[in-house]
Amino acid sequence: MPDPPPGRRGPLGRMIAVGNIDSLPVRSDLVGLKPYGAPHLNVPVQLNVNENAYPLPDVVVDSMRAAVDDHFAGLNRYPDREFTALREHLVTYLDGVNERAGDSVELDPSMIWAANGSNEVLSHIVQAFGGPGRTVLGFTPSYSMHPLITTGTGAEWQHVERKDDFTLAAETVAAEVARVNPDIVFLCTPNNPTGTSIGLDVIEAAYDNCSGIVIVDEAYAEFSRPAKTSAMTLLEGRPRLVVSRTMSKAFACAGLRLGYAIAAPELIDVLRLVRLPYHLSEVTQVLACTALEHAELLLGNVDRLIDSRNRMAGHLAEAGFTVHDSDSNFVLFGNIASPADLWQKLLDRGVLIRDIGITGHARVNAGTEEETEAFLTAIDEILAEDPDILFDRPQSPTPSSAAPTKGTP
Repeated sequence: MPDPPPGRRGPLGRMIAVGNIDSLPVRSDLVGLKPYGAPHLNVPVQLNVNENAYPLPDVVVDSMRAAVDDHFAGLNRYPDREFTALREHLVTYLDGVNERAGDSVELDPSMIWAANGSNEVLSHIVQAFGGPGRTVLGFTPSYSMHPLITTGTGAEWQHVERKDDFTLAAETVAAEVARVNPDIVFLCTPNNPTGTSIGLDVIEAAYDNCSGIVIVDEAYAEFSRPAKTSAMTLLEGRPRLVVSRTMSKAFACAGLRLGYAIAAPELIDVLRLVRLPYHLSEVTQVLACTALEHAELLLGNVDRLIDSRNRMAGHLAEAGFTVHDSDSNFVLFGNIASPADLWQKLLDRGVLIRDIGITGHARVNAGTEEETEAFLTAIDEILAEDPDILFDRPQSPTPSSAAPTKGTP
């Protein structure tokens, strides 16, 4: 009998076989790449993947249960391939968003696309407009799935580094887009993992300097300050512009896996060429519609999360960390001597954050009041135990004395 393959322990403690992929005819451009893999650990305080920390209210859970019950008997049939009701619900929600912001944006269901999370939405777009022989441009650091989705289609990923403060200037974007002449441009606002937003002038600069698709990833838009205007306001007259959003963050529906995009009807038509048949299940469509009917209630915790984010930012700055301005539900903070060591010390105290691979930095998402308190208490304990966790120790614990982070990209 041959020896069993080498293995590793999975999340449930079971052995998972790990074979040698060298014997497989893997595409050469995939060799050596690593899949998306944020740590998924069962610890008391989980602040690493930017989820909404608050569970769904009981009234929403009851409504979802009743709505799904009404559809169980029909699960022998395929779902609505065009997710008509969901499109209408999304338009109603977005109309309200734009009206409250004072923005004049005319939307209709033909401008809406939806899929299993915004990652699948983005994948559909890159499959349709990217692929072998085509180029996708991003401005890094940014969402780690953008290059993975690009590579998965066989397109070439190119990136331009942001400034030290992770901002983007319109003139920089215009020059780099014109230089690369990409088939697709990714812009993320608020940007993950930095939390920084970009102005509409940056989006216009990207659009005006290429003939390709411009994707604006607005996954965290509901956490932005009111002065930040959505790229939806730029859609009219720009058929190559796409705005991507999700129900995973502000709506507290990460487990639902529902993302959506807004674009010109002709661009939406193209996405039908690459989507799998009946890609959105009946259950997903029903639950998403029900969640949107309770949008005001589900979004009721956004302000609480913003308060937690701001409390984290202030406390970290006073402790001597470099804190970057955030329009999202998370905080990127720097001046860390070893992000891996800080990550482990927090984990030892039951708090999980994210080491996102930026030199001297880590990211923590806003939690409940209790989770926020636990994180800040752990930070204070770590600093008292090991002040050298800071790269440059401040002379006094005030934001103005926090030294700039060395080695920041």
